[in-house]
Amino acid sequence: MPKKVDERERRTLIADALMRVAAEQGLEAVSLRHVAAEAGVSAGMVQHWFRTRDQMMEFAMEVVRERNEARVTEAVAALGDAPEPRELLRTIITTLLPLAEESRADGRVALAFLAYTAVRPTASARLREETAQLAGFIGSLLPVPGKALGLLALMEGLGVYLLGGQTTPDEARAALDAHLDLLFAVP
Repeated sequence: MPKKVDERERRTLIADALMRVAAEQGLEAVSLRHVAAEAGVSAGMVQHWFRTRDQMMEFAMEVVRERNEARVTEAVAALGDAPEPRELLRTIITTLLPLAEESRADGRVALAFLAYTAVRPTASARLREETAQLAGFIGSLLPVPGKALGLLALMEGLGVYLLGGQTTPDEARAALDAHLDLLFAVP
């Protein structure tokens, strides 16, 4: 009897290999051959699950999204029922920032994917939708309207600086706290 293969598990194995290649060597090094070698499988197997490099990239970003959602869900649950909006925002943003090694690897892939979508409009459609949803949610927590996009830009900028080594995790947390203090200051 033929062995049953878990499609999601196999695709995730390949996506994880793609993320390691992208995190260690950059997105330009991502190819079917390099990903297959990193995953320890044949190039034919990679092509069986992903016909194109774009399909691999989109699936890898889906895996990063799922990991981020799981981390955020766990961190928010630890806050208990009805956390204050400022603490909820701080928790979400610090969870998404590449402060730990696991989130740094995912952050490198997310940053590479952001650059990738800059030249592929069809690939950026979902990213635009997710950004709009996140901005809407953040905006609903802020006491001042119209500041959500600025907070998202701060988060993205801090993420880039953390990944590039221009700032430390402590400096990033301090910058976030200072900005949240401004946003939540009582007039």
